[in-house]
Amino acid sequence: MNVLEYLRNNILYLDGGMGTLLQKKGLCAGELPEIWNIDHADVIVDIHKSYLDAGSNVISTNTFGANSLKFSDSELDKVIGAAVANARRAIALNGKNDAFVALDIGPTGKMLRPFGDLDFEDAVSIFSKTVELGVKYGVDLIFIETMNDSYETKAALLAAKESCDLPVFVSNAYGADGKLMTGASPLAMITLLEGMGADAIGVNCSYGPRDLAPIVREYIKYSSLPIIMKANAGLPSVENGVTVFDVDACEFADEVSLLISEGVGIVGGCCGTTPEHISALYEKSQGMSVP
Repeated sequence: MNVLEYLRNNILYLDGGMGTLLQKKGLCAGELPEIWNIDHADVIVDIHKSYLDAGSNVISTNTFGANSLKFSDSELDKVIGAAVANARRAIALNGKNDAFVALDIGPTGKMLRPFGDLDFEDAVSIFSKTVELGVKYGVDLIFIETMNDSYETKAALLAAKESCDLPVFVSNAYGADGKLMTGASPLAMITLLEGMGADAIGVNCSYGPRDLAPIVREYIKYSSLPIIMKANAGLPSVENGVTVFDVDACEFADEVSLLISEGVGIVGGCCGTTPEHISALYEKSQGMSVP
């Protein structure tokens, strides 16, 4: 059974935050978290497994920033190979039969023309290299997330569709005005992504579930695809030198479960969320089904 077949009859539970957990494990400022797939593989496996134990059945590889702008071709191959192996190892340790590995792809870190100096064709090539390596090492789906530019989103989705026949999920990060950084509205993104053949679309990062709910409801209203909701654990603040978030696991579960009842079928967490957030959401939503 592939992930789309599973999604027809089940809520799909994504995992939660990776970066904030790695910081607690000792990731230093400026250090590339993707290197931990190789140098601290046991830590990555343990985080993946903790999400599986909490109820997740999609594990996103620790490859959010893995691209050819940051790594040589040989380094990128090693990083992605190790990342997929870590996710597979976690699934084997957990023992789930209904678990899937998603190749996690974030923005390149550069702006596309006319806002920056990265050409569209070069962006497609950068994303294609990452996708091809994910396919090489056996991921089950591609998850493009935290995109705040419609043009870069288009480049990433085009690269995925041209490079593989795996399911492709796409999630965008919206600002306080309900639009992407470069101005696109939810309806514009729904139209673009459905037209390009994405398999599931939605919203992640930026804010907590309550603040993202109005945007998510636009997706529910206008999209014919499965809807993704992957909110932060609220907004961050620093207390005694430690970054903390203001939405606890119970509140997170309550708010996201409400959106499941309204039509969201793919749920998880982004910055600041932990296995406790996913576990609370999983328990809260048991017995629910997407309308």
